[in-house]
Amino acid sequence: MTETVSLAPALAAGVVIGAIFFGGLWWTVRKGVSSRFPVLWFFGSLLLRTSMAVAGFYLVSGGRWERLLVCLSGFVMARFIVTRLAGPPVAPHNAPAKEIGHASES
Repeated sequence: MTETVSLAPALAAGVVIGAIFFGGLWWTVRKGVSSRFPVLWFFGSLLLRTSMAVAGFYLVSGGRWERLLVCLSGFVMARFIVTRLAGPPVAPHNAPAKEIGHASES
């Protein structure tokens, strides 16, 4: 029981790290697609988000693989949470209509 209680902060930290990582990815995609220089947005965001996540995992683990595993589990849980909160992808209004295929063509 004591071991489980001591791993709870690692799980919470993993959820926070994941929320920042995947929330930052969502924000980057929204800003980057309308930017004049999207490569700067995407590459800069990748470097910042990845370095933050790796540093967070390192600090949370404290050299113990159990804490790292629980933190990574929280990170994955945050992915599902952020994906659910972000909602379904929205098709652009100026996208061409999808053509309907036919079962047999004569």
